Amino acid sequence: MTDENEKLRATLVACEKTVWDALVSGDVSGDAQALDEGFLGVYSDGFATKDDHTGQLKNGATVDCYELAETRVMSLGGNHAVLSYRAVFRRKGFTVEEEMYVSSIWRRDADRWRNVFSQDTPAISV
Repeated sequence: MTDENEKLRATLVACEKTVWDALVSGDVSGDAQALDEGFLGVYSDGFATKDDHTGQLKNGATVDCYELAETRVMSLGGNHAVLSYRAVFRRKGFTVEEEMYVSSIWRRDADRWRNVFSQDTPAISV
């Protein structure tokens, strides 16, 4: 990985962690700041808008803990890039960890990155 790609990967991992940290802390504002107004999420239970994503935090945190691994980044040209990774996490009130693969597309606006798209794929045991 080139130094430029490594810098981009580190930047987007930090951005992605702001979303996960908001899920852990219940920070609606932090979640909203990371997401683009036109955000689209594709999940096992359907599609989600920015309002849907932030709305899940109306009663507080939804995740107890998380870990991001196997991070990969790919520039999509211009001011867009995709970050893909494996997430291991535990939902609030549950004892069993879940695992999924995530791809998030981020767009750079001026000095900051915003999440415009995210798709989760549940991991299966083989």
